Amino acid sequence: MKMKIRKAVIPAAGLGTRVLPATKAMPKEMLAIVDKPAIQYIVEEAAKSGIEDICIILSRGKHVVEDHFDRSPELEDHLLKKGKREVYDEVVGISQLANITYVRQQEAKGLGSAVLCAKPFVGEEPFAVLYGDDVIMGKDPVCRQLIEQYERHGLGCLGMKEVPFDQVTRYSSLKVDPLSGNVYRVSDMVEKPQTPEQAFSNFSILGRCILPPGIFQILESLPVGAGGEYQLTDAMKVLAREEGMIGVDFVGTRYDMGNKLGIMQAAVETAVNHPEIGREFRDYLREFVRTL
Repeated sequence: MKMKIRKAVIPAAGLGTRVLPATKAMPKEMLAIVDKPAIQYIVEEAAKSGIEDICIILSRGKHVVEDHFDRSPELEDHLLKKGKREVYDEVVGISQLANITYVRQQEAKGLGSAVLCAKPFVGEEPFAVLYGDDVIMGKDPVCRQLIEQYERHGLGCLGMKEVPFDQVTRYSSLKVDPLSGNVYRVSDMVEKPQTPEQAFSNFSILGRCILPPGIFQILESLPVGAGGEYQLTDAMKVLAREEGMIGVDFVGTRYDMGNKLGIMQAAVETAVNHPEIGREFRDYLREFVRTL
């Protein structure tokens, strides 16, 4: 019998070197997309997908992430005294999104190592992984799209998208066979193929997966992979070869929050649809574009 997916892991221990100097003192997960930090969008996606318990993997100096999802009595009292009930409700709601546990990754040894830190939290349950670098916007949460396919097939699931073949060496490459619609069978994969010719396809894992607890046994015996790190993709490759996995060409727009361009795209595209500033921002943007 397949177990309900009720736990999620969010690896957020990276140093954010691609967006320095902004991340010298501020974790990249806390960089704002209009009026919310990036990681809040990820936690909200998990909560909307039915996730009850979340483990966020952090590194030294990222206590501000914990503070953001905690209560703030002084601020809450101030808002109530000023009659700002709507903002008060929004601020309090952040702490009520899910039950959040924090685990520190003591050394930066890669995504596989980060996920392995969550083994005591996960136990013997299947779980979701939402990459801390990837904010994905859309009406239907991508995490929920993967959970639905896990419930249908009983296999680990990957969120994936096609990337240009000349960029596939920056990502992973999946060996896929169509099942139905946007759903595929995944039988093999490679992390950062050295050349496009070594790639199985231009489908790459982008930011989301559902994994069985057996992944931890694989991670514990995993050799060092690309970049001298323990790659989660290498562990999932073993899973795909032995059991098979499901790939979902998800519906949604993904923003790479570890990339300067991705951060700006997320901010602009969110702002144009923002209920408070959207109309004025669109007017501003039209006028600004005329000056280019």
